[in-house]
Amino acid sequence: MVQQLAYALGHATEYFNRIETIKQPVVFQVAVGSNYFFEIAKLRALRLLFSTVAHSFGHTLDCHITVSPSKRNKTIYDYNVNMLRTTSECMSAIFGGANTITNLPYDVLYHKDNEFGNRISRNQLLILKKESYFDKVDNPADGCYYIESLTQQLAEKALTLFKDIEANGGFLKQLKDGTIKRKIQESADAEQKSFDEGKEVLLGTNKYPNKNDKMKHDLELFPFVKIKPRKTLITPIIEKRLAEQSEQERLSTEV
Repeated sequence: MVQQLAYALGHATEYFNRIETIKQPVVFQVAVGSNYFFEIAKLRALRLLFSTVAHSFGHTLDCHITVSPSKRNKTIYDYNVNMLRTTSECMSAIFGGANTITNLPYDVLYHKDNEFGNRISRNQLLILKKESYFDKVDNPADGCYYIESLTQQLAEKALTLFKDIEANGGFLKQLKDGTIKRKIQESADAEQKSFDEGKEVLLGTNKYPNKNDKMKHDLELFPFVKIKPRKTLITPIIEKRLAEQSEQERLSTEV
């Protein structure tokens, strides 16, 4: 999360450095995961950090934060758990102060776009608004010591990393020389190792899996990483889910 905040801030700073006057809010597209309170704090820290940096450039408009659930922790086995994950993640987005929230259908990984999946994802948001009344209170996390403390810690650590990025040539320079890619890959590898060892838990996948769950004949889409080698100026960061390898192993043993 510290990386996400620092790199987002560094990216925004590149615009401020190159565009003399920005007359509209800067839009951030952010993914949220299932670490409930930390994700709330992450979004609050992003707004705090952006305001601090933007004002130093004379930019007075607030940022616009668009949030969607991450695919990183989504699974094809026990797929109904995805609804629980995305509901929790949308709750984090609301409490974190997102301006716009786009939910993910529970079957987005393996089904083509369909009316049922879209309706369920839309209804999740409607339930949070119409039945849970999440729209009735502004900034409900304000004054909560735990979340305020997490926000401050994330902001301070992200600001330290951001300053280091700026001191070493800025975001674009580090993106071009591969530093950003390497750092993100190191974090991704550490998280993957934690999942493989069972420390990072995905219910229904590496904890309490349903051995009778079969998916081989229900896949309308290929749910794993697709790599098409090509020559690029910057090595791309490939999106990959935590459960991919274990899911491929399970699929290979299905009859």
